[in-house]
Amino acid sequence: MTTNVTTVPAYAAPAANAPLERTTVPRRAVGEHDVLIDIKFSGICHSDIHQARDGWGEGIFPMVPGHEIAGIVAEVGPGVTKFQVGDRVGVGCFVDSCRTCEYCLQGLEQYCTGGMTGTYNALDKNGEPTYGGYARHIVVDENYTLRIPEGIALDEAAPLLCAGITLYSPLAHWQAGPGKKVAIVGLGGLGHMGVKIAHALGAEVTVLSQSLKKQEDGLKLGADHFYATSDPATFTELAGTFDLVISTVSAPLDFGAYLSLVKTDGALVNVGAPEEPVALNLFSLIGGRKTLAGSMIGGIAETQEMLDFCAAHGLGAEIEVIDADRINEAYERVLASDVRYRFVIDASTI
Repeated sequence: MTTNVTTVPAYAAPAANAPLERTTVPRRAVGEHDVLIDIKFSGICHSDIHQARDGWGEGIFPMVPGHEIAGIVAEVGPGVTKFQVGDRVGVGCFVDSCRTCEYCLQGLEQYCTGGMTGTYNALDKNGEPTYGGYARHIVVDENYTLRIPEGIALDEAAPLLCAGITLYSPLAHWQAGPGKKVAIVGLGGLGHMGVKIAHALGAEVTVLSQSLKKQEDGLKLGADHFYATSDPATFTELAGTFDLVISTVSAPLDFGAYLSLVKTDGALVNVGAPEEPVALNLFSLIGGRKTLAGSMIGGIAETQEMLDFCAAHGLGAEIEVIDADRINEAYERVLASDVRYRFVIDASTI
C-alpha cells in the first residue's frame, strides 16, 4: 500500500441502528508526520455500540467504529522520528487535539478545551469525518500513535487502548496501591482490566457484580473479594470500606447505595457512561466529605505509561477473537453481557 491509495476495506454502520456492513472508506495520504498502520486487531468497545446506535447523541454516518487499534507500521512520512516501518503500534480513542491549550500542554489531551478529535464519529481539522479501527489500515499523526511493547500480544493489547487506559487513569490519579481498598463495579470489558491493574498496583481489590456467576473469574484475575450487589446485605457489610470505588457499568446506579460503601474522603469514580440522566441525593456526598467523580481515558503519555506497565506485569485483555462478519452478532452479545471479556476483530478478515 502506498500514499496514492485512498480507500481501504472497512465495516461501517450506514445509518443509526443499522447493521454494520462491509464497505470501503477514504484514508488521507501519508503526510509529513503521519504513520500508515496495517491494522491487525481492533477491539469492540461498548461505546462503539452507543455511538453506532445514536445512544450518546446524533452520530456521523456512515460510521466506522473502533478505537482499540493494534497493528504494524507500514509506511512513515518523511518527518516522522518516533516510528519506523515494522514497529508494533496502537491507536486509542483520539487522533488529534488542539495541541496548544493548557491541558494539551500538560499531556491531558483527552480534556482538550477545543475538543479532542475522536478516532471515529468526529470531524478532523479539515472538516472530514474520521473513520475508526474496523478497517484494514489507518493513517495517524505520529504524536497520537502509541508504541506497543513486545511483552504484549497484539490481539490482547488492542483493548488496552481504551479499556486499559480507562481504568489505569483513575487508578493512578486516585493513587490506588498498597494500603488502599479499591472496589470495581462490574466485571466486563472495562472492569476486568480494572481488577488486573488495581491488583498489579498493589491495592486490595473487591469486585462488586450483580451476581456471583463471575466470582471464579474475578478471583483468578486478581480480586481479593467478590460480592453480589443484588444482595442487600452486601451494602450493609461493606459500608464505609473503600478508599476508591470505580463504576464501569453503563446503566444508572443507585448512587446513594454505592456512596455508602466509600470511606470518609474517599471517591466514587464513574468511567461507564449511561445514556440516561442519573439522580443523586447530595446528603450521600455531604456525610463523609466524599467525592463523586468521572474520568475519561488518558493522555498520550499516560496511555504509553499504561502500556509499559501492562507489559512489565504481563497484563493483557481477556479476549475472544472474531472474524469481521460476526461484528453484528458480537454487538448483541456485548449487550447481553455474553463475552469474557472483550471481543477483538481479526482485521485480516475485513
